[in-house]
Amino acid sequence: MMNIDILVKLIAPVVTGLGYDFWGCESLGSAHSQKLRVYIDSEKGIDVEDCSTVSRQISAVLDVEDPIVGEYVLEVSSPGMDRPLFYIEQFHRYLGQKIKLRLKVPKNRRRNFTGLLAKTDENSVYLQIDNQEVVLEYDNIHRANVDPW
Repeated sequence: MMNIDILVKLIAPVVTGLGYDFWGCESLGSAHSQKLRVYIDSEKGIDVEDCSTVSRQISAVLDVEDPIVGEYVLEVSSPGMDRPLFYIEQFHRYLGQKIKLRLKVPKNRRRNFTGLLAKTDENSVYLQIDNQEVVLEYDNIHRANVDPW
């Protein structure tokens, strides 16, 4: 399996060293079918050549360091319009925007939330949903994405 914290420490410097922003990474699949998806960004946008360049460099580092047990597929991608939010700092950038998120542990018997991101602090995100503010702990967020629609 993949330890995301170790992978971030290996991958982020490679991405930034090539002049791109490291947006985040995620492990998908099962022990038998692993996928490592790395998101990169830049002010000028990301194209296929950018992804290819970063992929080659990350592959070289992962081949040397060998932090992943078993076979895996590496994908390098732009975060896109419905970009995932990995870090609290990324939430700050999208204040006033609509986001969708899923919790690890339900809050009031509910895991999925969609609303306007009203504010953030070091521990929580505050969503405006139907004229009510819902406070969700950052550590309980399983997945969050900007909702551009």
